[in-house]
Amino acid sequence: MIRESRGALLAAVLVGLPALLPVGAALAHTTLEAKQAPAASTYKAVLRVGHGCGTSPTIALRVRIPEGVIAVKPMPKPGWTLTTKEGDYAKAYDYYGESLTKGVTEIAWTGGSLPDAHYDEFVFRARLPDAAPGTVVYFPVVQECETGAHRWIEIPEPGKTDHDYKEPAPGVTLTAKP
Repeated sequence: MIRESRGALLAAVLVGLPALLPVGAALAHTTLEAKQAPAASTYKAVLRVGHGCGTSPTIALRVRIPEGVIAVKPMPKPGWTLTTKEGDYAKAYDYYGESLTKGVTEIAWTGGSLPDAHYDEFVFRARLPDAAPGTVVYFPVVQECETGAHRWIEIPEPGKTDHDYKEPAPGVTLTAKP
């Protein structure tokens, strides 16, 4: 009798658990490990990929670098091909006394295979914009799989949060400069 009651209680808790989680937390989106960072600081972006497309493995991850994020340097990943695209910035940015007018606008890791049953991280570093505390900088990501894709590119409209979207772009909230 006690085992049956414990089993029933455990089943009830597990069934009700998703209702206790925030809407976005119940799904394993591609997210950034560090959700906050100081404005105008060097930021280590760790993109966490927690699932494939259904049961299909991830075979490519592409991230678009937003305007104002400069001096981007991606980390190579064994078993994956790393490529970058460069483009002109909308304006020149001062970076340690140097005027930067162009830089990395997209990073792609391709040619690998991340099974749906596994988790991995894709890393790059960059200098974040010198913007007001509370500003959110979004990094749209496209996750390609052997079959299908996830387009983590939805940027919340004013008054909404990433929890209001099915495939939100990962974002980092800027805090005060150090």
